[in-house]
Amino acid sequence: MRALIREMSQANPLWGAPRIHGELLKLGFDVAQSTVAKYMVRRRGPPSQGWKTFIRNHVPNIGAIDLFVVPTIGFKLLYGLVIIKLQRRHLVWVNVTTNPTADWIARQITEAFPWEQAPRYLIRDRDASYGHAVTRRLAAMGIRDRPTAPWSPWQNGHVERLIGSIRRECLDHVMILGEGHLRRVLATYANYYNQLRSHLSLAKDTPLHRTVERLGTVVSRPVLGGLHHQYCRIQYSVHTPVSRCHAGEGQSGATLWRPT
Repeated sequence: MRALIREMSQANPLWGAPRIHGELLKLGFDVAQSTVAKYMVRRRGPPSQGWKTFIRNHVPNIGAIDLFVVPTIGFKLLYGLVIIKLQRRHLVWVNVTTNPTADWIARQITEAFPWEQAPRYLIRDRDASYGHAVTRRLAAMGIRDRPTAPWSPWQNGHVERLIGSIRRECLDHVMILGEGHLRRVLATYANYYNQLRSHLSLAKDTPLHRTVERLGTVVSRPVLGGLHHQYCRIQYSVHTPVSRCHAGEGQSGATLWRPT
């Protein structure tokens, strides 16, 4: 009986003594609730779930948003905005502005998530740019606002990792000329990220599932001016080669950016 009580309390960290006592009664064990409380495993952690547990339990219904700064060749500061869905690391929206106001961010959220496809939660930091217009738009769309704790970028780690990848794999190697140039570069990288770039967390698949090609000759196609390459197979027919190397430019299956 003691071993069973300990096993049930360890396997169900959200259960208290009354819940375990009820399960034991249904299993035909005549035991007092005080006995259950006596032999339960004592926990030192908080009674509610932590942030990591929340992310793990709700990841299919969570989106994340963040801003990052990009300097141009003329030392002008531009602001990029990215929005992702956590389950598949899908980059659903990227856009650029010189002044990230709350109204502008609210419009980007509306464009990124159709009303019937909005996530249940949206994680963001406590930047002053997320003003009342953003919180009102989230409430109107039925999205629960989840700001992170102050000075805790790890709580929005998925989008922080995405921004790091954008810098390491793209922006650190490109001289940005202006707003339009940055928007085109980010749109190209977003298509590459969603369709071609494999992810360790997805068992080396892509956010938008990439089928395995087994037949044909392997060829490469430059992406971002040769900074990266797309590899695919070409099957030669009698008259013309049939290629699948078309996914890198503007065919992600989702709208990635729109000038506003």
